[in-house]
Amino acid sequence: MLDPHDRRLAEAWDILKAQQEHGDALVPESNRLAFADPEFLLRRETRGIRFQLEMLKPDLAQQAQGIEHTVVVFGSARFRSAEVAAQQLERALIEGEPQAILNARTLVRNAHFYEQARALGRTITEHTMTQGNVHKMFICTGGGPGIMEAANRGAHEAGGISVGLNIALPHEQSPNPYITPGLSFKFHYFALRKMHFMMRAKALVAFPGGFGTLDELFETLTLVQCKKAKPVPVVLFGTDYWKRLFNPQVLVDEGAISEEDLELFKCVDSVADAWQIIRTFYQF
Repeated sequence: MLDPHDRRLAEAWDILKAQQEHGDALVPESNRLAFADPEFLLRRETRGIRFQLEMLKPDLAQQAQGIEHTVVVFGSARFRSAEVAAQQLERALIEGEPQAILNARTLVRNAHFYEQARALGRTITEHTMTQGNVHKMFICTGGGPGIMEAANRGAHEAGGISVGLNIALPHEQSPNPYITPGLSFKFHYFALRKMHFMMRAKALVAFPGGFGTLDELFETLTLVQCKKAKPVPVVLFGTDYWKRLFNPQVLVDEGAISEEDLELFKCVDSVADAWQIIRTFYQF
């Protein structure tokens, strides 16, 4: 095991910290310890090491917290709670700008999805807190705002722990404040982040969302369809939204998927129905 009191560790990070605080550019330094040398670690040739680090760090931390099974919740980062949405509409009406009013009214219309994701996070966490290890399921999200925040928030309000798997983006996405400290992770590689979603997933609940939500949903469906991942319940929350957005019967009619592939997911409109699908699948 690594000795945390080893002076070489402190010295290596002290050098880097001093450079950062003084705004000095990091330059190649052959005498710097390799693990504390960003210039070396960010080389093209060390990409495999970075893959391994993004694989190991979240995995070991979740193992330490006893997290083996998760319910992954996806959805729009742009949705807001009913309270926040109402406040934004009130401000927009005062300012009188038409587009801002339209946007605020859309937020108000979709705020119920935030509240339902929050309730789902709470329901699953309350169940987990009464179970032995076999039936424990922890909320896991993409770690950002919107639906992700809502699910983490519900788990937090229930007194449990939850995971956030964030991603470094050009427009910084900050982790939401409801993720359990020590279980908030940031990824550079989408591929490694997606792998962590699936490694522990016992169910996926997809709320209305944009391209990111669709990407994660269809990747999950593809993995299950191709038997690259174990079968898990995939729940699409918000029947009207999903039926307007996605007509899978067209894929069947055109021979692109099989009829039985339509059984890979279910549409629901209530927390109770979403939770019942998961419970029925695992028979508890």
